[in-house]
Amino acid sequence: MQVQKKCCIFAANFRTDTMKTAELKVVAQSDNVSLYSICFDGAQETEFEKFIARFKDNATVNHDFRTILLALERILGTGVLERYFRTEGRMNDNLCALSIDSRKLRLYCLRISDQILIAGNGGIKETKTYQESNELSGYVMNLQQFDRILKQAQAEGAITIEENIIKGIEGKVFEK
Repeated sequence: MQVQKKCCIFAANFRTDTMKTAELKVVAQSDNVSLYSICFDGAQETEFEKFIARFKDNATVNHDFRTILLALERILGTGVLERYFRTEGRMNDNLCALSIDSRKLRLYCLRISDQILIAGNGGIKETKTYQESNELSGYVMNLQQFDRILKQAQAEGAITIEENIIKGIEGKVFEK
């Protein structure tokens, strides 16, 4: 999968333990699907690009890594369908993990609709649950916080989600 670099279209400030800034960037688009990822704190690389850089040459999880990239290519062609994901997190958030057979490598995402996916980061799952891993639970908590801000902005009418585009977010900054 070739990562497309496009301009930042969303900025959000939110509080966790420290103030963080998040920018949403388009990673790839097809006629029906938009794949976004998040840059935290002004980073040049998105969370998804960090995931790719960390695991592209890792022989231990090479099969899982390739399977994840192939699944994302399939999703760009067919849609962000529920069957491709395993629900993670809470019932009221959009957090999911790309479902692959070996279940060793995790890529956490926000499945916004059948046409919009926000790819986050992930790692090797070495514990029974992601909550037992500081690394994985950190990625999950960041995505859950971003999901809450996105939902709040949508409820306030600051943004709208139409087909495979998140509209009205260019140049806006949201405080949480």
